[in-house]
Amino acid sequence: MSERTDHHLGHTGQNGHTGHTGQTGHTGQTGHTGQTGQTGRTDEGSARVLVGSDLDRTLIYSPRALALGMADELAPRLLAVEVQHGKPLSFMTERCAELLVQLIEVAEFVPVTTRTRAQYQRVHLPGPVPGWSPRYAVCANGGHLLVDGVTDEDWHARVQQLLADNCAPLDQIVHHLALAADPEWTLKRRVAEDLFAYLVVERELLPPGWTEELTGWADGHGYNVSLQGRKVYLVPQPLTKSAALAEVERRIGASTVLSAGDSLLDAELLLAADQGFRPGHGELADSGWTAPGVVALRETGVAAGEEIVRRLLARALILTAPAAAAAAR
Repeated sequence: MSERTDHHLGHTGQNGHTGHTGQTGHTGQTGHTGQTGQTGRTDEGSARVLVGSDLDRTLIYSPRALALGMADELAPRLLAVEVQHGKPLSFMTERCAELLVQLIEVAEFVPVTTRTRAQYQRVHLPGPVPGWSPRYAVCANGGHLLVDGVTDEDWHARVQQLLADNCAPLDQIVHHLALAADPEWTLKRRVAEDLFAYLVVERELLPPGWTEELTGWADGHGYNVSLQGRKVYLVPQPLTKSAALAEVERRIGASTVLSAGDSLLDAELLLAADQGFRPGHGELADSGWTAPGVVALRETGVAAGEEIVRRLLARALILTAPAAAAAAR
């Protein structure tokens, strides 16, 4: 198993890795192991694969992010997976949807997103049965862990205490953004779940060096800056997707973790997994970021989303094949 980074809120075991400590009592404690009719969950004693994937510009794509550079007649058929104000907002290819259903059948699939809970609930991913939804979901960049669609309040309280102990107050961040954001290129200023702040901007109008200056200021106050599409996020440094996914890993007793993401906020998610995948677009690709155990794909846009799911499925099938063969004997 590859070397993985520690998590701020994880349960670090004897070898310093989260959830892979060889501790007894993890598998089956939550009642998932050996259940029948539960897709993505294997019989007791078999390999359990956990897949945590970012959503926007990794798995699902807005019209402006589709990157359909081919001739119109060659464009893939698209499936709308999100509607807002009565209009389709996010898409994946139909083939990606088919592959995702197969992935859900062999692994515990967890959406891991910076979206708020309300924004996440607009997304309806395809599943093996009508009305399917993931058992676990991570929202607000790790600030909220949903279990069967319900917020885990204990987890949220732990996150709030961690941020209070390690970061500048959010009000101070919001005030600074109000001063730093020029109305000429700022469309919206928002606070998400009382955890972090972000701007919606006209990206092409951002002054040269503005993002770098903001990044330096934010770092001194315990925050990271991420520019994703038209949004500029200021997120507390201890607020990480990987910590929340590590909690899911602990609860289900996963033996292997796979992940996917495209932005700076996904870097730690990719590093914390046994294997990660990033598309050929986004903050990480633009900066040339890579790391051991992280596969940098060439595909961009919605085609990258399909390729990511194809790679995740292929890896999950390899990992679960020994268990399936043992069960068949």
